[in-house]
Amino acid sequence: MKECFELSEQPAGPAALAIELDYQQRQKSRHKAQTVCGETLGWFLERGRVLQHDDVLQCSDGSCVKVIAAAETVSEVCSDDAHLLMRAAYHLGNRHVPLQIGADYIRYQHDHVLDDMVLGLGLTVESCQRPFHPENGAYHGQTKNHDHSHDHAH
Repeated sequence: MKECFELSEQPAGPAALAIELDYQQRQKSRHKAQTVCGETLGWFLERGRVLQHDDVLQCSDGSCVKVIAAAETVSEVCSDDAHLLMRAAYHLGNRHVPLQIGADYIRYQHDHVLDDMVLGLGLTVESCQRPFHPENGAYHGQTKNHDHSHDHAH
């Protein structure tokens, strides 16, 4: 089994292995999965780190593995009405739902109860297969150069 303990700062070369992971798998700091070509890979990263599409895992044997965000079932809310989308984002955020936010859409992991709530706001919801890239949390997401030595309540 290949083992990875850190991310590479360099982009993966054309000969690099690839691993396709859904959002739940990309959130795990310690996990084992199969690469696209079937090789077993284990990673052991700092807690709280969410792997992003195109991240590169550096293996202990010197090889690299490119992370690919897998398509998964999501609910997609599209609208030209920014106010309605903001209302939907507010209500979904109140339920601590991870959201992917675009200029004219909101995406979240499919949940029929949430779909009904969004429909009740006057928006349409489509269930589809797409890679899911939610926003990192303002307080608990992976941020660069954030010193955690100060005091604040979690």
